[in-house]
Amino acid sequence: MRLALFQPDIPQNVGAAIRLAACLGVTLDIIEPSGFPLSDKSLRRVAMDYVDEVDLVVHDSWEKFLAHPTRREGRLALFTTRGAMAYTTFRFESGDTLLFGRESAGVPEEVHEAAQARLVVPIKGRSMNVTKCAAMALGEALRQTNGFPQV
Repeated sequence: MRLALFQPDIPQNVGAAIRLAACLGVTLDIIEPSGFPLSDKSLRRVAMDYVDEVDLVVHDSWEKFLAHPTRREGRLALFTTRGAMAYTTFRFESGDTLLFGRESAGVPEEVHEAAQARLVVPIKGRSMNVTKCAAMALGEALRQTNGFPQV
């Protein structure tokens, strides 16, 4: 299971995603360009020492993300307000990548077209924090695939 952020705008959301991925033992892909410098110093500022505990892969572009060898495994599940299905009814598989768009603009049409699934987090209201949505979706995906870390 992988979690991916497409061109994130907000450093604190990246920090929360790093901590989420580290705690749940999943790989985190960040697709550049981001809305802030993705230096080691900035990552440490927002993710503290969790950055040492996460499997983090930074991709220079959408094209490089798609071409990355590990990306070829599993399906790409895009979470979008234009989703056709609630994530709670989707049948996740262990090789899936859960992709979340830019906080300010979502993702371009080419990303929608590349996804094998377009999912929505059903909420009451306009929007919810992207990392909170990612935590909900990742929790369901790991539950379905028995992928939670062993305690």
